[in-house]
Amino acid sequence: MKNIFDAPFLKEMESATANMYRLGWDERNGGNISYLLNEEDVGEYIYLEHIIRKIPIGFEAPELAGRILIVTGTGKYFKNVKSDPETNLGIIRIGKDGSTAELLWGWDDGGKFTSELPAHLMSHIARLSVNPENRIIMHCHPDYTLAMSQLHEIDEKSFTRDLWGQMTESIVVFPDGVGVLPWMVCGNNEIGVATANKMKDYRLVIWTLHGIYGAGRNMDETFGLIETVEKAAKQYILTYRLEKKNTITDENLAELAKAFNLNYRKDFLDLK
Repeated sequence: MKNIFDAPFLKEMESATANMYRLGWDERNGGNISYLLNEEDVGEYIYLEHIIRKIPIGFEAPELAGRILIVTGTGKYFKNVKSDPETNLGIIRIGKDGSTAELLWGWDDGGKFTSELPAHLMSHIARLSVNPENRIIMHCHPDYTLAMSQLHEIDEKSFTRDLWGQMTESIVVFPDGVGVLPWMVCGNNEIGVATANKMKDYRLVIWTLHGIYGAGRNMDETFGLIETVEKAAKQYILTYRLEKKNTITDENLAELAKAFNLNYRKDFLDLK
């Protein structure tokens, strides 16, 4: 059996949480990540037959029965993951009934998964239905994205268009745009259902006055989606209500989409 602390998936979680904390995206115990793993990979590092304990999920996810995930813990600080992964992370397997998490490793202080695990599982199910390669759901609280959600109407077309218009790379990185939800109470199944519904069309969902949910095939892709939105939101805030000498037009965006052969939301542009 290989040393779990050398596992690539564990290193990825350590690196991602450290970077997110460093950037100020996950203050205190804010934010969470779940990462779908291959059974063969996990089996090289832990005994899959050994179940430490079973934890009710509070949601039924039969579509994910038998699937294994590494997940951040409730009340855990991202800044502590790298120095003490076994306390702050857990590897779980969704039970056969889809309503129980079987703890296979981690949370050695008696902790459990993030309170938003049901929302993560719902989003995994939604993304897998449109992209079987999806592996990551990432939630965090980026400063400028939050600030933009205070100033901007809750409308996916205009929100996406304003993000695309801030810098050339935006439409290239997230041509599918962003979903936007109004403010909702977090940590319950209602916001999870709403987010999952958006995840059928978007890899990014903004929670107004709270943060953002991102989904991707791997950690870099998901992190990159969020950091690009955050960079664009920063430009929006820095130039808000200022006279702009130069702008990216809808025609410019259409040219970019053609040049990069993008499958983008054409209905989000007003072309003549």
